[in-house]
Amino acid sequence: MKRRMINSLLGVVLVVVVVFCVPLALVEKRTIVNSARDRVDATAVRVLALVESRINANEAVNGHSFESQVTDGSYVEVQLPGQDVVSAGERPAGNQLLKAAERGSSGAIVTVEQSREDVDHEVANMLLLLGVVALLAIQAAVALAVRQAKRLARPLTDLAETAERLGSGDPRPRDRRYGVPELDRVAEVLDTSAERIARMLTAERRLAADASHQLRTPLTALSMRLEEITAVAEDPETVKEEATIALQQVERLTDVVQRLLTTQRDPRSPTAVAFDLDEVIKQQVEEWGPTLREKGRLLSLEGLHGVTVVGTPGTVAQVLATLIENSLMHGAGTITLRVRPSGTSVVVEVQDQGQGVPPDLGNRVFERAVSGRNSTGIGLAVARDLAEADGGRLELLSLRPPVFALFLGRSHAE
Repeated sequence: MKRRMINSLLGVVLVVVVVFCVPLALVEKRTIVNSARDRVDATAVRVLALVESRINANEAVNGHSFESQVTDGSYVEVQLPGQDVVSAGERPAGNQLLKAAERGSSGAIVTVEQSREDVDHEVANMLLLLGVVALLAIQAAVALAVRQAKRLARPLTDLAETAERLGSGDPRPRDRRYGVPELDRVAEVLDTSAERIARMLTAERRLAADASHQLRTPLTALSMRLEEITAVAEDPETVKEEATIALQQVERLTDVVQRLLTTQRDPRSPTAVAFDLDEVIKQQVEEWGPTLREKGRLLSLEGLHGVTVVGTPGTVAQVLATLIENSLMHGAGTITLRVRPSGTSVVVEVQDQGQGVPPDLGNRVFERAVSGRNSTGIGLAVARDLAEADGGRLELLSLRPPVFALFLGRSHAE
């Protein structure tokens, strides 16, 4: 590219030099020649005037009479009627001479001859000067072309490196501008694309982390149900009951995946419906009962019953499962699910008898990668996102004892 730019600019300059210098050289040459001829004609006129004045004054005419008008390289010859030819200067050699002849009223004829050597020398100097100017112009053009080529090639190299970094998975924008509108526009588009790719990669990583975390609990519960089926394979009624619960877990897995994908595409997707909150709480009790019994802990229910709320059952179940799992992992004692009214909302509180949330964490427990017990720090952050996407909200009401509250809209049909 650099070579092409240099060759292009150099070709333009050469054309300009030829178009400009050739006509100028011709005009200057003609001007020099015409100027020399005018000088010869002027010399002939002056000599004739001197000769005429001496003839009119009856004075003798000789070479000394007009010798002062003869310049170097010129030859003047005067022909007088009835007299010998009078001359001054040295006759120039060669065939190409500048000549001028003037006839006076007395019959005198003045002839001036001058060699073209001085004229040719002046023309040669003029051509040399034009050649030097043309050469300097070409050199300046080459320097300018090299500079411009580097100025334009460097940004293109940077842009190519940026595009290559984007292709290799490094979406950091470079925020470089080069003072060339077209290149700056390309750089701006690449930076915008880099930011968009970075957001997409972040969203994909977040989705993968959320999915792995949120699917862990249903998979664990499903595994437990399958183990129960294996253990009681000889009791058809128990197998049927456990298989039904396992199918519910599969449905929940499907719902979790669908919810994650829907939230990823549109965090405000309007899928809320009115549903019976007791059904979701009953599902959680059945799901977590065996695990809590193995840990020697209890799940207690308090507060309202038969409450209809607005939201998505799968999302509410997922948020409550996250809160129960959080209490199971980080808390102690009995886990209490308390349902109470709060204005136009219904609040589902999850409380345990553990040490609670450290004061230095506070509401930071809902931030990603924030955890006080060496966990992933994703669960509560995902739970809050799910609650907000479903039209509710998740808050930490108390540090000790730890009380997490899920606020849901109350159905007006009650």
